[in-house]
Amino acid sequence: MSDLPAFTEIFPALSAYSGIRHLFVARLPELDVQTDRENALRILATPHRAILDKNGFGPLATGEQVHRAEVAVIRKSENLPEFPVRGVDALVTDREDICLGIYVADCAAVYIADKTGGAIALVHAGKKGTEAGIVARTVRTMTDAFGTKPSDLLLQISPCIRPPQYEVDFPAEIKMQAWGAGVGTVEDCGRCTATDLTRYYSYRKEKARTGRMLAVLAKSPQTR
Repeated sequence: MSDLPAFTEIFPALSAYSGIRHLFVARLPELDVQTDRENALRILATPHRAILDKNGFGPLATGEQVHRAEVAVIRKSENLPEFPVRGVDALVTDREDICLGIYVADCAAVYIADKTGGAIALVHAGKKGTEAGIVARTVRTMTDAFGTKPSDLLLQISPCIRPPQYEVDFPAEIKMQAWGAGVGTVEDCGRCTATDLTRYYSYRKEKARTGRMLAVLAKSPQTR
């Protein structure tokens, strides 16, 4: 991976595993994104794609992100669906030719990887999706679709809004769901998006008129 600019992040636990590649693209300070979500994503699309291309990521696979608990499975044995996949907030795949992508601005991006070289997942988890059990459902989906053992999974929580900036501690609930599902390794970066608007977008602090961070996760080509 190329040298990363200051507005991108990687997480040590994920970086320690050679079977995957990941990135968290934070605020792009030169862009004016004080607009609605659709226009903000349109403004961010070209610079986001340039960052992914520079760092060797393939086509971006996304979900509609509707704050529910539906999960899409993207198999290497099947044709690619149309993106974004309608009605889903989590994506699971065993493919190496795409990268999973989630947009967030206070919600958490939850990265999940099978350390034995199997499936990966990326989850959009805010208050509603977490209450609906999206993390536990994603783990079950990985087990059902690919035979994943939860004890082999590594889960990483991205920057997101947290108390006291938000009244609900949904990152804590994400961890509880992960442990309850038997996930072997659970990591949380602990950073709050609402306390650093120079680095992160915050839907709540910026009254819904802001951009979106982009979380991406892909399998390394050598993983079989």
